[in-house]
Amino acid sequence: MKENNILSGEQGALKRALYKSMGFSDSQLRKPVIAIANSYTNATPGHYILNQLCEQVKAGILAAGGTPMVFSTVAPCDGIAEGHEGMRYILPTRDLIASTVECMVRAHRFDGLVLLGSCDKIVPGMLMAAARLEMPAIFLNGGPMMPACYKGKHYDGNIITEAIGWKRQGKIDEAEFARIENLAEPCVGSCAMLGTANTMCSLAESLGLALPGTAAIPAVMAARMEAGVRTGEAIMELVHRGITSKDILTRNTFENAMIHLLSMGGSTNGILHLQAIYHEAGLGELELEAFDSLSRKVPQVASIYPASEHDMVDYYEAGGVPAILRELRPLLHLEEMTVTGHTVEENLEKFPDTTRREIIRPLSDPFSQSGGVAVLKGNIAPNGCVIKPAAVPAHMFHYRGVAQVFHTEESSYEAVLRGDVKPGTCMVLMYEGPKGGPGMPEMYKTMKYLEGMGLSDSCALITDGRFSGSNRGLFVGHISPEAYEGGDFALIENGDEIEIDIEARSISLHVSQQELELRRARLELPQKEIKRGYLRTYQRISTSAAKGAIVE
Repeated sequence: MKENNILSGEQGALKRALYKSMGFSDSQLRKPVIAIANSYTNATPGHYILNQLCEQVKAGILAAGGTPMVFSTVAPCDGIAEGHEGMRYILPTRDLIASTVECMVRAHRFDGLVLLGSCDKIVPGMLMAAARLEMPAIFLNGGPMMPACYKGKHYDGNIITEAIGWKRQGKIDEAEFARIENLAEPCVGSCAMLGTANTMCSLAESLGLALPGTAAIPAVMAARMEAGVRTGEAIMELVHRGITSKDILTRNTFENAMIHLLSMGGSTNGILHLQAIYHEAGLGELELEAFDSLSRKVPQVASIYPASEHDMVDYYEAGGVPAILRELRPLLHLEEMTVTGHTVEENLEKFPDTTRREIIRPLSDPFSQSGGVAVLKGNIAPNGCVIKPAAVPAHMFHYRGVAQVFHTEESSYEAVLRGDVKPGTCMVLMYEGPKGGPGMPEMYKTMKYLEGMGLSDSCALITDGRFSGSNRGLFVGHISPEAYEGGDFALIENGDEIEIDIEARSISLHVSQQELELRRARLELPQKEIKRGYLRTYQRISTSAAKGAIVE
């Protein structure tokens, strides 16, 4: 049995004594010590289940001969932070979480690491930590919640934002609005759609860092708890065999995850996060061009809400991640190692093909011949920007619109609700990037209010900020360089014509270069008041969205 390398001999006596003060025994301290980074909080529904899941993981570790020790990290909820200054802190927590996990693990020199998380930035932050630490590590999510049911149709919690538009238009009254509020989030778990949270939990599987078939298990099912025990047992096997995240996270593994992201039309935020995890794995820079190249070759074989009416429970019943990966086998690097101690190919052999072809189709008959996430370039985004074709109405794949410029998310969604945004408008939200936001907030409310006000099938929304993975419609984010860095995106004015061509992967501002130079000469960057603290630091050290908005 392997003994923790800082707990032996006389030099380990004080450390053993400190652990003994909490009731740990000599026999426990002679076993591998396994950290569980448990991001439980009762302030975030996706994480409310994690204490219960943590007990299951501990049971698995104990049964397999290890000693579990638990620590926590921050876990803010995007839904609670959206629409106000709190959203500016959400993306910066990703890198903060990675660093807190790193600091705790390296300070205590744990032998193995289990990461428990569920929601949007917590999951990639934890995966970044696993990549950075190069040790035996495994991730487990808390599972998605069940969908809401309203008038015979399933919704995720974003029905509330849409209902605000319905109420403003007189389609529902206050009593009906209150009824929708009370049914919108029926239980604990991550949101019931393929937003950023469930996208990243799914990608943890295709990266090989989570047990196959675990990402989509609903939070309230017994199978979720059983997955906790298996995860605890699996981390011990990784420790005994000396399999680390470095053995798992290769360039080929990341290509598998990129193919998976594109094939299921996952959240556009998945691009940012894969770039950041790749960087932490010591593999260099994962350029947007790599996603662009693959998006032209990888078909969309899965369609899950918000791209379709099928929610996360449907996705689970359709077979989840393994069912998608089985369809993608001709495109994947099947020889890559995973946390099971087996290869991708060996893992997939244990799962059946899907029986839900309305959700997951074969390569020979995809929903689309190109990926559900794509990269555009043009004169206002020379370094690239991202779009989710899987969620764009077919008639808007080639779009021309007249610009209406906003410098804050708040001013943009207030204009939508006042009726100041007309059909055919291309809403332009600038100064919301990593540095300009700062914090690159999600433009969540504006897109949802466009939908609620019946404008999402004629209006576009482009920004140097981000979008929620729940959004539907023609939205383009991560425009780089961002406006705050003096990119041409900052030069757009009301009335300009903007063209978006998804098939051509282009975004264009139809204004002469001569006019743009005149505008640049008189450009003045807005000065936002930023509270003293971490956000100022993030603004100073964050990089472009085109590089994953990592901190350096």
